[in-house]
Amino acid sequence: MSTATSEREVAGPWSLATSRAFWEGFSPAALRGQPGDGALRTVFLVEDDWTRAAATVRQDGTTAHLTVDGMGDLTAAAAQVARFLSLDVDGRGWPEVGERDPVIGEAQREMPGFRPCGFHSPYEAAVWAVLTQRVRMSQAAQTRADLIARHGHDGAFPDPARLRSLDLDLFGRQTEYLHAVAEAALDGVLDGARLRESSAAEAIAEVRQVKGLGPFAAELVVLRGANHPDALPQHEPRLAAAIADRYGSDANRNELAEAWRPYRTWAAVHLRAQAGLMNRR
Repeated sequence: MSTATSEREVAGPWSLATSRAFWEGFSPAALRGQPGDGALRTVFLVEDDWTRAAATVRQDGTTAHLTVDGMGDLTAAAAQVARFLSLDVDGRGWPEVGERDPVIGEAQREMPGFRPCGFHSPYEAAVWAVLTQRVRMSQAAQTRADLIARHGHDGAFPDPARLRSLDLDLFGRQTEYLHAVAEAALDGVLDGARLRESSAAEAIAEVRQVKGLGPFAAELVVLRGANHPDALPQHEPRLAAAIADRYGSDANRNELAEAWRPYRTWAAVHLRAQAGLMNRR
């Protein structure tokens, strides 16, 4: 086991505490057992070699302090942490989106420094998309937890080779689709860095070629798995509901989103997260 520490200057607004609070309530990949010292801790699979890594993230002003432990490529692991926490996105222009759109500005004030986070990788996002097909989210979350407990790597999700070998008793064609997702991950189709380098539209189109991943799933993989910062979900019912609630039922999401560039994903996630806040009040 090796340990690597690094520092990263985060450009633009960022609050680890705000991001952590929302990730703790993110059902598909919720954080568990977080410490009381303000740090964020998680375990995950490193895409470059599918080894397990453990990460601890702390904030000191605009600086992110990353500590990564594992047996594999820790440089790649640290880069992946920065990606799934959106720390590698230049957010200096993000406040201007709130100035152009008062609704987004309100969401920014309610969630100061929030940066979208959620899935450790596009691979895990794709697995979640399959597990939620035609079943309740609570059931999908339990299936995911069972897979980690029975076949994972000390709290991390099973690696693609392991997942591909499992004969699972799941709903419908879920097992077949999970095997297809595992194959795609091993072939590099779901590589987060590569999907980020492409345009969101190109990345989504490529992910849709994976058996079992439809339009909604492909958007989830690219926008929340690879954490692409600038794309507008077209197949997200809850986003449509949030837009109708905040802008009116006749609002055109594509026209609204022109004011959100180049952070359309961030704006969409803020609207969804704000709607969740309002529902809990």
